[in-house]
Amino acid sequence: MTTYSIMAPIVPFRPEQLLPYAALTQWSDAHRLWQGQALGNDPFQDFTHAAACGFRVPTGTGVTLMPLRHPQQAAIQAHSLAVASGHPVVAGFGPGAAAFQQSLMGAPYRSQLGAIREYVSVMRALLETSEVDHVGEYFTCRSQFVTVPRPPVEIGLGVLRPRMARLAGEIADVAITWLTPARYIRDVVVPALKAGAESAGRPTPRVVAMVPLAVAAADRNPVELASISNTGHTMLPHYADMLRRSGIETSTQDPRGNAEALLAGDAFLYGEKAELAARLREYADAGADEIVLNVTGVHMKYGERASLTELEALLGAVAQ
Repeated sequence: MTTYSIMAPIVPFRPEQLLPYAALTQWSDAHRLWQGQALGNDPFQDFTHAAACGFRVPTGTGVTLMPLRHPQQAAIQAHSLAVASGHPVVAGFGPGAAAFQQSLMGAPYRSQLGAIREYVSVMRALLETSEVDHVGEYFTCRSQFVTVPRPPVEIGLGVLRPRMARLAGEIADVAITWLTPARYIRDVVVPALKAGAESAGRPTPRVVAMVPLAVAAADRNPVELASISNTGHTMLPHYADMLRRSGIETSTQDPRGNAEALLAGDAFLYGEKAELAARLREYADAGADEIVLNVTGVHMKYGERASLTELEALLGAVAQ
């Protein structure tokens, strides 16, 4: 059965800013609370703060960027969050753009997939066996890990293109997509995941689809909402390539045109509540096990009250 979760549509520069969304997750039918990566806050710390304030809910990072932390530190943070919250954690990671890697490490990973494979290998060994002895091209970790009983920690990978999807099938617990139309998940992501899982003799990872959307209203401009929510992503080469594969052409010179293309290509959903509920079911039919409602555009344009109201209304619509 497909579950519905919510993305915190803010960068909480103060951790208490996350609490209304943690409260909504706890008090509603939302399955999990997610945060993306930002450079002004740490999602593991924010979630732990929410747990300490009494809002203990399942959480997920979709996705944090590998150059920011060694895989042992990633394992420590994910383990600590599961202990503090008393709920399962999806620790989602990705390498980030090549330019971001160069800005932190001096050069991009020689092999993106090779670096990811090593990262997950170290994390999994620490989380599952409490020790690791790994000396690789990208990461070295010869360490033991003191653990206490905790809920499960699933290792997720951000998945946009076929090679990453196949790798996720081989090594990850969860494949996390962002800005991917339902048809692309059905035709590209899921087959590659299954192929990778079959080659490794393991179960196919769960698919989590992060879906940007907004409820239609007379005073709203859907192109504006799609633009302020996703322009940054459409300017990155790996997102542009994924969108092109899904039939959506974008350009670094035309942000408005990119937003129009996202709407026309069903990467950003806009419509009445009932219509959105039906279009979200297309993601479930395509193979998404968890659908994450992302109303960042609404929040950035209209503020916290509007985004909370929107999320509550959407959760009600998909429950019908």
